[in-house]
Amino acid sequence: MPLSRQLPTTDNATKEDGPAPDDSRERTPDDTTTTTTDPDRAAATDTDRGTATGHGDTAAGGTDERDAAGAGPDDTPAAAGTAAGGTGAGDEPPGDDTAPAGDRARPGDDADHGPGHPSAEEESAKGESAPAGRPAGAEDPAARPGTGDPADAPAPARTPDSPAAGGDDGTAAGGAPEGSRPAGALERPERRGLRGPRGRWRAEHPAAARVLTYGTTALAVLLVFTALVMPNGLSRFTPFAFTRVPGEAVVAAAVLLFLPPRPRRWVAALSGAGLGLLLVLKFVDIGFYSVLSRPFDLVLDWILFEDGHSFLESTIGGTGATAAVIGAVTLAAAVPVLMTLAVIRLSEILVRHRATATRTTFVVAIVWITCSAIGLQIGSTPVASSAAAKLVKDRVNRVEAGIEDERKFARVAAVDDFGDTPPDELLTALRGKDVLFAFIESYGRVAIDENPEMSRLMSEALAEDTDRLDKAGFSSRSGFLTAPTTGAGSWLAHSTLWSGLWVDNQRRYRTVTASDRLTLTGAFQRSGAWRTVGMMPGVTRAWPEGKFYDFDAIYDSKELGYRGPKFSWTPVPDQYTLSAFERLERAKKGRDPLMAGIILASSHNPWAPIPRMIGWDEVGNGSVYHAMKEEGKDPEEVWKDPEQVRTEYRRAVEYSMDSLVSYLEEYGDEDTVLVVLGDHQPVPTVAGEGASRDVPISIVARDEAVLDRISDWEWDEGLKPGTDAPVWRMDTFRDRFLTAYGPEAEAPSASEPESDADADADKNADPDKAAKR
Repeated sequence: MPLSRQLPTTDNATKEDGPAPDDSRERTPDDTTTTTTDPDRAAATDTDRGTATGHGDTAAGGTDERDAAGAGPDDTPAAAGTAAGGTGAGDEPPGDDTAPAGDRARPGDDADHGPGHPSAEEESAKGESAPAGRPAGAEDPAARPGTGDPADAPAPARTPDSPAAGGDDGTAAGGAPEGSRPAGALERPERRGLRGPRGRWRAEHPAAARVLTYGTTALAVLLVFTALVMPNGLSRFTPFAFTRVPGEAVVAAAVLLFLPPRPRRWVAALSGAGLGLLLVLKFVDIGFYSVLSRPFDLVLDWILFEDGHSFLESTIGGTGATAAVIGAVTLAAAVPVLMTLAVIRLSEILVRHRATATRTTFVVAIVWITCSAIGLQIGSTPVASSAAAKLVKDRVNRVEAGIEDERKFARVAAVDDFGDTPPDELLTALRGKDVLFAFIESYGRVAIDENPEMSRLMSEALAEDTDRLDKAGFSSRSGFLTAPTTGAGSWLAHSTLWSGLWVDNQRRYRTVTASDRLTLTGAFQRSGAWRTVGMMPGVTRAWPEGKFYDFDAIYDSKELGYRGPKFSWTPVPDQYTLSAFERLERAKKGRDPLMAGIILASSHNPWAPIPRMIGWDEVGNGSVYHAMKEEGKDPEEVWKDPEQVRTEYRRAVEYSMDSLVSYLEEYGDEDTVLVVLGDHQPVPTVAGEGASRDVPISIVARDEAVLDRISDWEWDEGLKPGTDAPVWRMDTFRDRFLTAYGPEAEAPSASEPESDADADADKNADPDKAAKR
């Protein structure tokens, strides 16, 4: 707009009496040209004008009162900012390149004056000594050669016949008609925003700077939107998941728009950091759902990262594991920082375009409320989303529930129907027998009947194994147990089976292993009729929890005497573990009957390479397995194809079962009893999404009296349970087993077998109620 409308007329402002510089231009009533022949008078004139306007010429950074209130007849709307760089409600923030070079606001124009930002009084004081012909507060460009923007350089001297600087239409560089500013006003001070290499680059490459600015803003929007709507499980990743309208963004925009500057910056920073942590949590959840089919527990699951690192070391090597950890930690640290910067940037844009942002927020809020009220969905995904808020609420509830669960579990663990059973009444029907409990890693129901192709092949293998046992004089009965975990967490399944308590998290595991509860192994030991032994090839470091299980001896990976290679994660092949058990314990002369807990780990993820069966006399110290490993498959190649992963999983389970059957054929006798079961289902890559937590369990014995004791369990004959076989929770097995093989009379009533319907109902019931029964 004409500068004469911005600068109030003062007593020292006079019109030029001489002819106009350009006689061809039609003079308008707003055109005023001020001259002075007396330097002192000119300085006074400039000083008065600077006092009246706040900082001298508005084009040099002054504030027009009408800009703050709105827009005048010749003004640009306030939301867009003052055209000549004055401060207003719509000024661009420092560093923004959406305005033309030379017209962007200086940093601090609408903020508190900091170091290097003179106040209005200092600017006015400078104006008192400014030379004639230059506005108050203006800096002489000649004093700083080479530092100004070409657009800010002094205009060449004009002649009566030359057009005004800045264009051929007689307009000044700032867009105002010639004559509308005092003499020398074209010599604008250098703007602080263009100092330094970054500012010079932006001035020299305005198009690239605009692309960078818009691109950064778009990335900030994408990052925030992704954090709000991204699912925390791969199975929920669908295109529809990213068509949702996040209600959290609407609320945040409304809050940021109406907060004062300083609180707004704090709220934006804290919100960005929190949103970044939420995105990290979603990535961690994706990993946990992929392996454990459950989300990450903020209190209990930190220990699993160490196990994950050990798994990576055994599969991809120490260097690869270290690189993976460094990458994960770097990503986890960078995401909150980037998210904080993104939210701060978007909050500045909202405030810069306050009027437009307010209208948009209001419209989106109405859309969100409407979609929520009518339940509008795209596919099966609601359009109105509050997924981020629900996720945060869920984690808070889980923490609170975990604290309450710890107290509740302690009360349940204190109740034990068999805790005071006299030693001579424990396991009387098994006296004189060698009782072996063998856990096959990741042996789940998916191998039996939940995957058609896998089930067909596995059923054939189990039928062949059953025939071999029959020929060796052994019979078997089979059913299903529901495990407390899936995908991983074998120790939770072991403690559940042996303690008779539902141990489905690390807190419960610590609680139960620190207690004096009677375990199944402890019952054998307390009776005084067995020596209890643990064969633990997967234990590679100190295992203080082993004391809880009352083993008289524990053989870990170092004490088994194995001199062969690891098969990915598996430290010791299953056939060698059984061979070591025979050599170290069962082959001893004059020994007591044995109760053994044997962990068979060859079917552990990643199921490659897999050892093969050899003659028992060839096992030796395990060095024979070196060549066997070289012949096996590379796990990295196997995991490129999910179908191949399932195939290798089935082959690994077949190898583990074959090892047990072959052991019974070679070393079993009339006094051998085998209880074999899976600890949990495999990872979802094999089991699929939504698979059950059921695992097969079989009891094998040559003595028919052993199987007669469980005839009322109604288990199926053979090693393969049918689809209608009974399903019990794993924590009920201890009491059932102690009851079946204890004195025939005075069995605890709490351990009466449940019907199939009861077992099915228990899957969704409180786990501790079943533990009490």
